[in-house]
Amino acid sequence: MTIRMFSHLANQALERRLDEEIARHCLNTATLIVLIAEIDLRRLYLPAGYPSMCAYCVQKMRLPREAALKRIHAARAARQYEAILNAVAEGRLNLTGIQLLAPRLTPENADELLAAATCKTKDEIQQLLAARFPRPDLPTRLEAVTPLLTLGSEPEAGNVQEQSKSRALEHVDPAAPRPKLTPLSAQTFALQATIRATTHDKLRYIQALLGHAVPTGDIPELLDRSFDALIRELEKQKFCATRRPRKGARRSSADPRHIPASVKRAVWERDGGQCGFVGENGHRCTARTRLEFDHVDPFARGGEATVEGTRLRCAAHNQYEAELVFGEEFMSEKRAEAKARKQAKARKAAAEVRAQAVTNGAQTATGTPDDRDVTPYLRKLGYNAREARFAAEACASIPNASLEERVRLALKVMMPPHRAMSRRRWQHEALGGLQHRRPWVRRALPSDDALDHCVRAQRLATGQIGSPVHGPRGF
Repeated sequence: MTIRMFSHLANQALERRLDEEIARHCLNTATLIVLIAEIDLRRLYLPAGYPSMCAYCVQKMRLPREAALKRIHAARAARQYEAILNAVAEGRLNLTGIQLLAPRLTPENADELLAAATCKTKDEIQQLLAARFPRPDLPTRLEAVTPLLTLGSEPEAGNVQEQSKSRALEHVDPAAPRPKLTPLSAQTFALQATIRATTHDKLRYIQALLGHAVPTGDIPELLDRSFDALIRELEKQKFCATRRPRKGARRSSADPRHIPASVKRAVWERDGGQCGFVGENGHRCTARTRLEFDHVDPFARGGEATVEGTRLRCAAHNQYEAELVFGEEFMSEKRAEAKARKQAKARKAAAEVRAQAVTNGAQTATGTPDDRDVTPYLRKLGYNAREARFAAEACASIPNASLEERVRLALKVMMPPHRAMSRRRWQHEALGGLQHRRPWVRRALPSDDALDHCVRAQRLATGQIGSPVHGPRGF
């Protein structure tokens, strides 16, 4: 094939040949969509050693990621609305148009909407969707932007403000640039990202902590050291990585599915942190994310958590091999049951939150227990934590009493029995029958005036009165 292989054709013949190739291309695209849809439906990418349909298209079919995603979306949409295939085969609709239309298609409007989008460009389809499915207006914003100067131009003296205003109006880009990672050479990459203020503060703090090791505060060096620290922490969480593993036998876990840390480390190192599934054609799965420790012999059939009996699998191949052993229908039922349990747990947690909110609201209306807790006030009067907790337990016998009544009872409870009342009467009246385990306090008995003074001091602390009163700290 050469670039001039059609140079001998006349103009009309050349155009006819182009039309034929375009028609053939559209038909081939529709055929490719049908094939991708069938492979995706049968999940043939799993036994071939690929974790997803996208990985299958990129690695085996050699499609760019964006092109692969467009064809996969078109295939899944065509499974629901077969009119898409005819539109593509006849050249009336392209893959970008399908990607725009698919989220809006329903069984009721599919034929009409596909007909309306026939032979339209991307911009025209976007306008069509905006007219059919209007969205709310964007909020009005007025932001200050940095004026951009044209290359090779300089502001004139005395006219800087006017030039800045005019150029600011010409170029307004409110959207922040998207994060980018661009290779610059074989060993260097350019990283561009927008960070939050909290991230900026963390960066400055790291620069301060590494002031001796990295006196220049070089950001690439800080990132490298930060990534090393994060990797160590994540490896420790993922497969119990450590520089000094413990030796000897370990205590067995109560969880029968537990995999020992030493086994996790050995399996991770053996499989190289990569899914170990190998397809029928010898291709090994390249997935390095969402990895799981899987039993070679299923746990339900007595599989043990040993180095030889454990392997790394991505989530997709872990489920695939379970379906090979137990059957697809059985595993689908188990996944549905697990999903139902998770939803029930979420509903229960939400109900508990709502019940707690109702309880808190009722407590706010009647005064929360914290508002009438005598412990902090007894602590201010000089009682230790053990004594204050004991007196607070005694106040539980009068749950509806006011703070003043609870403080009076707490101080009365802390009196020695021979100065306040008999031991039997003290137990029954003050503690409501609570077992006698009182921490004896060697303090002088406060008088009634002193008790009033203490209660008045607590009311002052809670804001119930405004006059300055000085209560005694000890008796």
